[in-house]
Amino acid sequence: MTVLSIDRMICAASRAWCVKGWSCYNTIFTGSGKKEKAMRNCEAPIVQMEQVWKIFQTNGQQTEALRGADLSLYPGQVLLLLGKSGSGKTTLLNLIAGLDFPTKGRIQVGGRDLQSLRERGRTQLRRHRLGFIFQFFNLLPTLTAFENVMLSVELAGKKDRQLAHRALEEVDLKGMGHRYPHELSGGEQQRVAVARALAKKPLLILADEPTGNLDTQTGDMILDLLVRRCREETTSLLMASHAQRTRHYADKVMRMEDGWLVDLGVDGD
Repeated sequence: MTVLSIDRMICAASRAWCVKGWSCYNTIFTGSGKKEKAMRNCEAPIVQMEQVWKIFQTNGQQTEALRGADLSLYPGQVLLLLGKSGSGKTTLLNLIAGLDFPTKGRIQVGGRDLQSLRERGRTQLRRHRLGFIFQFFNLLPTLTAFENVMLSVELAGKKDRQLAHRALEEVDLKGMGHRYPHELSGGEQQRVAVARALAKKPLLILADEPTGNLDTQTGDMILDLLVRRCREETTSLLMASHAQRTRHYADKVMRMEDGWLVDLGVDGD
């Protein structure tokens, strides 16, 4: 599947006239603000994992970080990956990002088989089609908030400075683009990270413990913001967390248990 066909598919999904095909769940909001699940037919998943294993060898010892994982993530869907520290969540995210390779199994992102792509192809996929949000923000300390966001835009091959300005406005940081990370609170830094991830209009955002370094109130604010913006942009979101309270933000919940990926269903409420 070409990038153009993927873009057309997402545009069609946002207008709710997808061709008959794969089924997925999107969350919609009624006029009263009540969250409801609506089934849509979509052409293909953004992420498809089939029987993925990841085995590490250390000092002659074998560790099975992933054991036959199957996962499908559709356009605009929010999937929560629950699990304790060390359960394999970050390993799974790294595999989807093309930063590591499975021992066996198949992973497709945006219709492309990651193992068939060369390193340059995987780098271009990350720059153009994937957004990343981390527990510790990972902002460059010598760049302002605006420059951190604009760097992501430029790496995606775009030059429009308004993309960065609009992204900051959309996370309620208008007028704060000139500040450096050390001049921002933890919640403000994570909002810059959200803006950085969304500014280039990615197909998919991978969020690894996005609220793990924030207090509960600030963390909930960040999740509200992140999920709302992803739904508005029809951007898929795969979020790894150990916090049970994040369940009600998700369309689908899965849990990592000693390398096994367990499907807990489509309703995160």
